[in-house]
Amino acid sequence: MSRTTATVAASLPDHWEELVTAALLGTDRRVPPGAAPGPQASSDLLDAAAAATVRRRAGLRPARPAERLRPAPEDPRPPLPHAAARRLAALLADRPGASGGGRRGAAPDLMELLPQWLQAANSRGYAAPPQALPALLDAARGRTDLRPAALRFAGPRALWLARLNPDWRFALRAAPGGGPSAPDLRDPQGIRRLWQEGLFAERVTLLSALRSRDAAAARVLLEETWATERAEDRLMFLDSLRAGLGPDDETFLERALADRSRNVRATAAELLSALPASALAARMGARAAACVAVDRTRDVPTIVVEAPHECDAAMERDGVTATAPAGRGERSWWLGQLVEAAPLGTWPGRLGGRTPEEIVALPVADGWQGELHAAWCRAAVRQRDAAWSRALLGEPSAPEAGGPGAVSLAERARLLATLDAGERAAWVAGFIETHGLSEAFQLLGVCAVPWAPPLGRAVVDALNIARDAGSYPWSFSGVMGLAERCLDPSEASRLDALLAIPDEPEDAAPGAASYWSEAFQRLVTTLRLRGAMLAELAPEEPAP
Repeated sequence: MSRTTATVAASLPDHWEELVTAALLGTDRRVPPGAAPGPQASSDLLDAAAAATVRRRAGLRPARPAERLRPAPEDPRPPLPHAAARRLAALLADRPGASGGGRRGAAPDLMELLPQWLQAANSRGYAAPPQALPALLDAARGRTDLRPAALRFAGPRALWLARLNPDWRFALRAAPGGGPSAPDLRDPQGIRRLWQEGLFAERVTLLSALRSRDAAAARVLLEETWATERAEDRLMFLDSLRAGLGPDDETFLERALADRSRNVRATAAELLSALPASALAARMGARAAACVAVDRTRDVPTIVVEAPHECDAAMERDGVTATAPAGRGERSWWLGQLVEAAPLGTWPGRLGGRTPEEIVALPVADGWQGELHAAWCRAAVRQRDAAWSRALLGEPSAPEAGGPGAVSLAERARLLATLDAGERAAWVAGFIETHGLSEAFQLLGVCAVPWAPPLGRAVVDALNIARDAGSYPWSFSGVMGLAERCLDPSEASRLDALLAIPDEPEDAAPGAASYWSEAFQRLVTTLRLRGAMLAELAPEEPAP
């Protein structure tokens, strides 16, 4: 290397980008750093680039070695039985094909069985096989509905892996204790430090976790910084109080009724109305009772309604939205909000000591029945009142397919969710026996899994009737998919008679008979597979 080259090279320790720019533009237009203009500039550029290249390849200064990676934590839970571990590998290896407009075939959808497998494995307290963790995290990354069960099953090693792979960072946010600064919930100083210094997502996670463990402590923590939080943050924090909501929260929620944010005020009012003994519930009950009465002067006792004529400031403070949506009358809008927020215990005393069933059966004058009953539906769901839900649902065999207040399948599903699992299944079974499956999909979605025997029999019988009637088969694919996941596996042997291809009625959809046979074959195969999965998760007998 020439003396000039050495001089230029020594003066260009950190100018790689400038050298590249000079090479691209030419030394006539851009003189390299440290070089003189003129014919020699191009040679100086090449010499400097050669020296810089050597530096970039071999010029790393010695440094302290990085800290050695700590081993993954131990998982103290018992290992999976060998057959269950093989089954998990098969479930994780299955990838759903590209969706098309055609048929699914007779093969079970393994990925749809993974959530049930995870639930069963978690209920038995097994640890995930280490070699399955990457595929398990990949599956949870692609399906958010899998994450809670998958991360619980994966255990502490999932968090260890998630800190090494950015693709799995969701585990650090979703799993309890996953954040790098998440403290032990028994560490008051760590909790306070994270609450004051943490990111918003970390604070929401902390508040939710603390609320489930110590509702009062979580509320006190929120009260300390409430006045300085942003409106959108206050709304999210307030929503976390739904878990463990109780009378002790009333004082704080009453103060939140005066919040600057309309959304915060509305959420606080909703939470207070879910506490039937709260002062807000009493105020709303008094307002609603003033609007609804029984007229005993008629031939048949009849409910009469006098909706509010105005929405005053006190009503707005208690969560009533003054402006009605497009297409809704203001007075009916205000009435619905008052009745929805009023304690359901208001009405027996106000309406002649009648039971919920008797109240719902009363005629309502002047076309107010739909509005009044719909508001009672929302109140029953909010207050988790099973007695009112039964009254509003009515008999499942009713010609209108439900009570007069249940104006939609979604409302019926919400009312059913307030009942215990057995009663819920019995009602939906009765609904299907009377009305078939065409409107039952949403109702089936709120029933406990596996379906109780009467419900399972009702679904299978209705599917069989639809097949024999030559019904268009693809319209039942959603219910058939639910049956694959929710029928008790013990029902598989009872379904064997449905596997044959039936004779097609003349007015049946072309190919419908073979579709039905194929769908029932997939159903039976899936049920047997689910039964095998559960058997494989049974503890292994020790070798003799």
